[in-house]
Amino acid sequence: MTHADLILKNARILTMDAANPTARAIALGQGKILALGDEAQVLAHAGPATRIIDAGGRSLMPGFVESHLHLGLGGNELGHLQLGGRRGMDAMRAAFTAFAAQHPSRPVLMAQGADYGMLDHPVSRHDMDVIIADRPIAMMAHDHHTVWANTAALRAAGILHGADMPAGHEVVMGADGMATGELREFEAFAPVIALAGETRINLGIATGMEPSVPPTAAERAADKEKFAAGLRHCAAHGITSMVNMDGNRYTLDLLREMQAEGNLLARVKVPFHFKPNMPLSDLERASSMARDFNDEWLSSGFVKMFMDGVVDSRTAYMLNDYPDQAGHRSEPLLPPELFNQVATEIDRRGLQIAVHAIGDGAVRTTIDGYEAAQRANGQRDARHRIEHIELIDRADIPRLAALGITASLQPPHPPGAMEFPLMPTLERIGKDRLQDAYLWGTLAKAGAHIAYASDWPVTDVSVTRGIKAALTRTPYDGCGDERLSLMETLRAYTAGGAWAAHMDHITGTLAVGLAGDIVVLDGDIETTPAEKIDDIAIALTICGGRITYEGGMIAV
Repeated sequence: MTHADLILKNARILTMDAANPTARAIALGQGKILALGDEAQVLAHAGPATRIIDAGGRSLMPGFVESHLHLGLGGNELGHLQLGGRRGMDAMRAAFTAFAAQHPSRPVLMAQGADYGMLDHPVSRHDMDVIIADRPIAMMAHDHHTVWANTAALRAAGILHGADMPAGHEVVMGADGMATGELREFEAFAPVIALAGETRINLGIATGMEPSVPPTAAERAADKEKFAAGLRHCAAHGITSMVNMDGNRYTLDLLREMQAEGNLLARVKVPFHFKPNMPLSDLERASSMARDFNDEWLSSGFVKMFMDGVVDSRTAYMLNDYPDQAGHRSEPLLPPELFNQVATEIDRRGLQIAVHAIGDGAVRTTIDGYEAAQRANGQRDARHRIEHIELIDRADIPRLAALGITASLQPPHPPGAMEFPLMPTLERIGKDRLQDAYLWGTLAKAGAHIAYASDWPVTDVSVTRGIKAALTRTPYDGCGDERLSLMETLRAYTAGGAWAAHMDHITGTLAVGLAGDIVVLDGDIETTPAEKIDDIAIALTICGGRITYEGGMIAV
């Protein structure tokens, strides 16, 4: 009998495996699960060098699968000013002033977590100038689709008098012929990001391109540290696998170096980011990345695209007019004819597709493209995904299951569920359409595959907070209850996410032969009231049999 490297006993194990849903002990060896079952059965695998940990009756599950995050951006933004929860000019000024004193030499003082209703009027550069006028400052909206900058930042970035932008990206201009300070979407605020010296870490989401100048060894090391900070932060929240939703080869190269150095604390999947201005021939880059990065720890194999923006800035593409702006529906970033061609070519190459689609128009256009790809190439186990689906026309709901599409959803995103305020989002959607918004339960009942995530750093990466948000979300007026059950929710954060990422043969469930990816919670999640689940700390995170985080609750 093979001796285990590590055994965890006296645990309340939820395997997410329908054939063997619970157990009391688990044995790991050479990064895999050697045994799973009752304690006597598992302890038979103990040898002289086996470490045995008493879990003390705590819940033990497959390591969490974070199905949609931005790892490098999140790691980088841990060093930015955090504005979440602050509202009003006095609070904003106090936060920026203190941060400025702590960082006297930063070229731009960047803040995160701003919301569209922080002030009682639309934020302008003049408001930002009142906060600080003599240094460039900027703040990113919590959804990461809008930045507000002061005059000094706009001037230093070269966009105070406007700039030509691709469709869907806008330096908003005022009646005085100068930028208002509001920068909508990635291309518009890219000059401010560049001013902050953070272009490389943003390339994967902003352009999908590679660094124009080969980074120096010191620059590569600095970028790797941003990813390392993100990995440590995720490990502390029980995450052992993740789907990065921005990417390029540079990202993969850095992560491979970290893998060789023993610093890759989770399994990471990285896309090729296809932008609307790219020719179809650029998809050869995606195929090349898929061929070159394809092991159990680091892989590519999928293409990410944006079909629209977000509701709050009215850049989400809708089937009907925005109720507070007659005649405006926004537009798809990839017109239907083009998207059908792109989706068909990606699918022909055997790659997976993931599309950011928030408005119901964007969701329908994406579904139509997946249907066109399947019609052209035939049916296969593609597991194409739609990210967010904040609004969907009822007629389109059954099409997800029919086409095998994964709904990649974020429980912290519905207004009121966690940090995002109710307004202005709900008034942008309109009372008549709220019944078609954030339909997680309806999608699941209709047979769509569900994967849950945070979209960190858009929201807190904490999975226990996400679980609480999923279980305690209050229905909007006149709307149904869209919550999934506890076990459905846990599955969406584990087995469902692994399936959606084509990683279910590696992780996501606990079964003999699969990866030793485990999270131990400091409590019993099955008996904890839903509103208290975020009080449960992470006791232990194990990835590939290696302890990546110790919360100090268990003697290891």
